[in-house]
Amino acid sequence: MSNYIMDLRKHVGHDALIGVGATTLVFNDKNELLLNLRSDTNTWGIPGGAIELGETLEQTAARELKEETNLSAESFSLLHLFSGSDFYFKYPNGDELYSVVALYLAKGVTGELKITDGESNDLRFFGKDELPTLESRADTMIKWLIKNRLLI
Repeated sequence: MSNYIMDLRKHVGHDALIGVGATTLVFNDKNELLLNLRSDTNTWGIPGGAIELGETLEQTAARELKEETNLSAESFSLLHLFSGSDFYFKYPNGDELYSVVALYLAKGVTGELKITDGESNDLRFFGKDELPTLESRADTMIKWLIKNRLLI
């Protein structure tokens, strides 16, 4: 969780917040999508997280990708901006969040895939026909990817 959100939580407790963040798609050469098994919900998600004060969304995408997967990208392409009731989430600890998520595609990905931050229990690539149980926001984004033929 970002320091900004943790600081806000000291004042508002578990009440609903609006959180802005970035999520990054990484595909392998088989067009399989990289997912992370989240340690907080034990469901699979797309690497990403909350923006920090002063960051751009692209900087957030790059930072979160590095923190969660140890991967870097030469560039990022903005694919879509998600928000609304489909992006309400209640964490196991009771924190409520309405997310605004910028979905990026990573290009020129380098590095050795490994868990580095404790937010994931596993990192793995999945094809469209073998997707695991997804966290609700990731599920909505992946349905959008399939509908728009970006995950085939």
